[in-house]
Amino acid sequence: MLALMLNSKGLPYSDPIHPIIVHFVIAMVFFSFFCDVVGYFSRNVRFLEVSFWNMLVAAIAIFVAIIVGQLEAGLAQVYPAVQPTLNFHTVMGWSLGAFVAGMTAWRFVIRNRHPQKLPPAYLGVATVLVCLVFLQVYLGSKLFWVYGLHVKPVVEAMQPGISP
Repeated sequence: MLALMLNSKGLPYSDPIHPIIVHFVIAMVFFSFFCDVVGYFSRNVRFLEVSFWNMLVAAIAIFVAIIVGQLEAGLAQVYPAVQPTLNFHTVMGWSLGAFVAGMTAWRFVIRNRHPQKLPPAYLGVATVLVCLVFLQVYLGSKLFWVYGLHVKPVVEAMQPGISP
C-alpha cells in the first residue's frame, strides 16, 4: 500500500488547499447574487451577464473544492466529537455542488431564452442558495476553529501515545 509522507498538519503538502478553493467559490456565488439583484432592479443587462459567468466558474470550481475537501477530510484525524459536523459538512458540500450546477443550468436556459430578463423565482432560489452557503461556511469554520482539523497542535495531540 502506498504510504503518504504527511507533514505536521497531517497533509502531503504544506497547507490545506480546500479552504483556498472554497473561498473562491463563496466569493463567486455571492458576487453572482449581488450582480443578479443589481441587474434585476437596474435592468442593466451587463450585471446579468457578469452574474452568469460567475455562476459558471463557481459551478466548475465547487467540484474541485469538493474533491480536494474529500481528500483532506480523508487525511484528517477525526475524533468522535468531530464526526457529526464533518458528515453534515460533507453532505452539504455535495448538495451545494448539485445545487450550484442546477442553478447554473437554469441560468443558462434563462440567458438563452430571455437574455435581458431575470425571473423573480430565480432570485428567490438564489437567495436560498446564499443562505445554504452561509450554513456551509459556518460548518467549515467550526471544523477548523473549534475542532482544529489540520491544525498543527491538534494533529500533534492526536499522535499515537499522546492522546488517550
